Amino acid sequence: MSSETESPPAAVGEAESPSVDLGPRAVTYPYRRIERPAPTPPSGPDPYGNDDPEWLRINWREHLRSVDVRGVRLNYAELGEGPPVVFVHGLGGCWQNWLENLPAFARGGYRAIALDLPGFGQSPMPDWEISIPAYGRLVDEFCKALNLHSTAVVGNSMGGFIAAEVATHAPTWIDHLVLVSSAGITAAELRQQPVVAWARTINAASPLAMRLNLEGIRRPGLRQLAFEGVFRHPQRIRRELLYEFSAPAIGAPAFVESAVSLAGYDFLDQLEEITVPTLMIWGRDDRVVPASEAPGFEQRISNSELRIYGDCGHLAMAERPTRFNREVQEFLGRSS
Repeated sequence: MSSETESPPAAVGEAESPSVDLGPRAVTYPYRRIERPAPTPPSGPDPYGNDDPEWLRINWREHLRSVDVRGVRLNYAELGEGPPVVFVHGLGGCWQNWLENLPAFARGGYRAIALDLPGFGQSPMPDWEISIPAYGRLVDEFCKALNLHSTAVVGNSMGGFIAAEVATHAPTWIDHLVLVSSAGITAAELRQQPVVAWARTINAASPLAMRLNLEGIRRPGLRQLAFEGVFRHPQRIRRELLYEFSAPAIGAPAFVESAVSLAGYDFLDQLEEITVPTLMIWGRDDRVVPASEAPGFEQRISNSELRIYGDCGHLAMAERPTRFNREVQEFLGRSS
């Protein structure tokens, strides 16, 4: 992991410029006009980014673990003691997607665990076919292998899809579910052929994407170009964090199969079977999984609440970590 530090970008720590509210109609999305829910007012401090990240002061090698699950040696990071919280990354992600959250949850009295799904990060490809149900079984067996009970599961994007898939089968070890810009609502409408073509193109271009992203981390103009698809304000995210999101993820061997597994898998009716308390968090300016999809989860999961983060993209846990860490821990019944 990167150990270098940098002085904060100019915008970090400064007062945020008031953004222009275009109302519920969004015209900024590149592919279609959508309805955006109104932002949920924060209950406390809500800065964008983090100018003094705790994770940079941690020797993460001391917290890396591995365990055999379903024939795969899974890599994961673990920090803290207390009720377990399992974090599941999204497509093209890795356990480092939760760097801004693991220390805060450990400090708040939790056993915080983030895994690399098979074929991502440092977990090798499995010998079984990748699918959302297969990843769901993997997470279920991972938690059983660690002997976890009364566990909260937090998933971002595809990780939210997987976490919801697990919860639909009502395993007794889950007691809370948190979905962060979760995929799944429109996945059933996607056709596999275009998704396969898109995923293969992205995968083939991964060496170029790596060079672009790493160069973009150093050069402000390219940083905006390389990361604006997922971060609302790439210029205000620490360069070290951008690196940790990029370097382990680009060219992941499971990328194509995982992307294909999202297309056409319909579990909407199963969402009504989720009974555990569920919190949904969405960035209002998410360009990957638009906030218009959030009410679809809220309408189907009876014991749920939805919070829309204003001026935030696809990665609320990294873009607005202060608010995210506080509100999720409050939801779980413990304040940090």
